[in-house]
Amino acid sequence: MTDTPEPVAEPEVEGAAPGKALTPAARRALEEAAARRAAEPELPPEDGGPSGLEPTRFN
Repeated sequence: MTDTPEPVAEPEVEGAAPGKALTPAARRALEEAAARRAAEPELPPEDGGPSGLEPTRFN
């Protein structure tokens, strides 16, 4: 007997590895992260700025 969860046919969660069984906590974390990404405002590109978020400016 193993303690690993059995793979079940579940709807894919954004950011999850395909075919990998998720624990309820992992599923919740991925759903929360997807919600945070969706809530980020769409800002115009910064002229002469970095190509992505700077950790020193966006904590």
